[in-house]
Amino acid sequence: MAAHEGSEHAENAEQRGIGDITLEQLRSDVIRLSREYMTGEPFPLFLEMRRVRSRMHDALDRRMWPRDAVQLYLLLGCVNCLMANVASDLDNPQAAEELARAGWAYAVAIDHRPLMAQLRLSLTDIAYWHDQARRASEYALSGLQYLTAGPTAAQLHLKYARAAARTGETEAAQQAIAAAHEARQHDYTDDLLEMGGEFRLSWASHHSLAGSALIDIPGAERGAAAELEQAAQLYQSGEPGEVFRYTLEARARIDLSTARLRAGALDTAAEAIQPVLALPPAKRTLELPQRMRAISAELIKPIFRDSPLARDLGDQIEEFGRAAVTTELHSLSG
Repeated sequence: MAAHEGSEHAENAEQRGIGDITLEQLRSDVIRLSREYMTGEPFPLFLEMRRVRSRMHDALDRRMWPRDAVQLYLLLGCVNCLMANVASDLDNPQAAEELARAGWAYAVAIDHRPLMAQLRLSLTDIAYWHDQARRASEYALSGLQYLTAGPTAAQLHLKYARAAARTGETEAAQQAIAAAHEARQHDYTDDLLEMGGEFRLSWASHHSLAGSALIDIPGAERGAAAELEQAAQLYQSGEPGEVFRYTLEARARIDLSTARLRAGALDTAAEAIQPVLALPPAKRTLELPQRMRAISAELIKPIFRDSPLARDLGDQIEEFGRAAVTTELHSLSG
């Protein structure tokens, strides 16, 4: 009798409502979305991410093996992370934080520390670009509790440095930049890094983020310019394996233009920013007009007051902000 009961229970356990092909397709979708996020327009991407996530939610209602659930939870954590980033880009911090926390629930359920670190990165960005630099610092430090080596750990250090520079903690910011360079030297990989796209930091973007932090530190303009020039060279050279998001390249150009203006080089500053000003409105996400405020602040200084080029550049920056995607998309549906 007991043997029959065990056999019947085992028969139920071996039933499976989701196959390897479906899981493979869902993983392929997440990898594709992570990489399309590098170059695509944010709002259509958000809708596609939501479609893929709905398929995953449907799959959760089926009978599955424990290893299937682990894989599905990982993919759900990843797609919620990507959606959080897009929601932040489109200036909806409430939706962005809710999506990041949904991803966190899946990451905790499977104890996936690289995904936890990645989701802390998302919350760091959400806080930073919505004028909460102190919270951004806390999220970055929290993320470093889950990962200490590799590109993601380096990015947490760099984003802590950027937030610390914003709050005037210059020594902590410079130490974090050095720690980021050290973390990047370790031979490290994980399954998120293997997905690529948004889940892997390129060397070009590494230098871009370092320059972004340094440019907010008084007296560190030369170091900022060196990091940003190196980032610009790497972006332009297109090294094999160097995949990066267009906004990171754009922000490097914005910061490089700021550094050049502080050195009095108006012509080269205007040259650096032109590709950013040419971005279509659908790609002008929240952080780009925000970051350009530093350029506007430089252009109104006495040294450029009588310059027609400075006035024209200021007008272009103002128009850029008026035509940004966030001016037309103030909210996302639930």
